[in-house]
Amino acid sequence: MAIQLSIDTARCIRCGKCVKVCPGRIMTQSQAGAAIALQYPESCISCGHCVAVCPTGSVLHSHFPPEKVHAIDPAQLPAPEQLLLLCRARRSNRALSDSPVPHEALRQIVEAAHRAPTASNRQQVAFTVITDRAALDRLIRFTIDTFSGIVRKLEHPLVRPLLRRLKPELYAYLPAFHRLMREYTEGRDPILREAQALILIHTPRSNRFGAADANLAYQNGSLMAECLGVSQIYTGFLLSALARDRKGRFLRSFGIEGTVHAGMALGMPLFRFPRYIDKKPAQVREIPAQEK
Repeated sequence: MAIQLSIDTARCIRCGKCVKVCPGRIMTQSQAGAAIALQYPESCISCGHCVAVCPTGSVLHSHFPPEKVHAIDPAQLPAPEQLLLLCRARRSNRALSDSPVPHEALRQIVEAAHRAPTASNRQQVAFTVITDRAALDRLIRFTIDTFSGIVRKLEHPLVRPLLRRLKPELYAYLPAFHRLMREYTEGRDPILREAQALILIHTPRSNRFGAADANLAYQNGSLMAECLGVSQIYTGFLLSALARDRKGRFLRSFGIEGTVHAGMALGMPLFRFPRYIDKKPAQVREIPAQEK
């Protein structure tokens, strides 16, 4: 359906804020205080900037009727010090209990992740939330089996000499692969760390910016999980295994079409960390403005 976009001239105060924020330059204003005009409305990506910034509700957009527009109370926003403390406190806590993650917490984590920006406002990031124990065990087994196959190939007496020359970096992972296989054989979960829930974040294969979009979503969800007291672990091993499912057959068994770019294993922590520690100094290079 074509986008319907217009300006309510009776309410518009001609402040020009919509002109300044529109990424498509659809809103125009010939000079300060002049009437707002529209050009090329068919190029609108429905980001909603114009609707959100208008102080009088004068921008009328068919994708954003009144019930989808909400006022913001700045007093309710976290202070910079609070947000920075949250970032400092966020850790991948792998000491998890066997308690389920509350459904409402999962909903809020997904909502926060969904709120992340996406390239050209495509909003093609999707979420698969898995809490079924059998399904989680299938994912763990798939990851272990994938790494076992890699180990067999790397250690094959006929292939090993060639691969050592062509891809020596792969052999640095052999000890880690053996450790994972050993822990799994001993009855432990080295992949999801006994997490009780998993959120897979995926996009259509055709989305060129899917990885960036999905990982922006992950960061939002991760910070929400920290707020809620839910432990979250980035599932790097699982993602590496899924990347080898090039035809997507295994993912389709979970109803997923496309590419999984990020995964968040979730569980209720046995305890919280009472302290944060400093990281290495940030590598920052500044290029100052040239004096005129």
